Amino acid sequence: MFKTRYIVIVFFLLLNALTFSQNDLNLLEKKAKEAYEYCSKENLNTNYCILVNMNIHSGKNRLYVWDFTTNSIVKTGLCSHGCCDSAWGEDETKQDPQFSNIHESHCSSLGKYKIGKRGYSNWGIHVNYKLHGLEKSNTNAYDRFIVLHSWKMIGDQETFPEGTAEGWGCPAVSNKLMKYLDKTFKKITKAPLFWIYKY
Repeated sequence: MFKTRYIVIVFFLLLNALTFSQNDLNLLEKKAKEAYEYCSKENLNTNYCILVNMNIHSGKNRLYVWDFTTNSIVKTGLCSHGCCDSAWGEDETKQDPQFSNIHESHCSSLGKYKIGKRGYSNWGIHVNYKLHGLEKSNTNAYDRFIVLHSWKMIGDQETFPEGTAEGWGCPAVSNKLMKYLDKTFKKITKAPLFWIYKY
């Protein structure tokens, strides 16, 4: 009796996980479609974009490299957000990040960004990419030194229910993921879209 009940519970948990996963994929496909239309209109890269869903817990993979040519995810990974008024390097806002476009807020900013020039970083693999805010919600990103970079405090495996270490507003990724992104960016000529969003 106990064994049967256990099997039934596990079955429904797996079923729910698959349902949520399919729902997440549907939402991601919808967002990717919007991204493609935007990139085509604004003369940005129409091969790849990066989507970051801040509705997802920071200890789960929430950064997606989307391939427009195959209409699919080609890479995913953890991505940090800003700590705002919380402690740097902790995961205090892992489920409910706050956002701001204000200088010295230490918060991340929602919105679309154009990935700019490659530069030197003091963090991770010592590579960063400048981020140019394209919406009212992130117009100060460049002046705030909000860049895409790697950080040793971010791993390659999901940490849920623990969160990802929070920084001062930059979308930081693992060293391994940054190497992949750096290699990908070097192959393309038009700037890709980097979109941080919440539904």
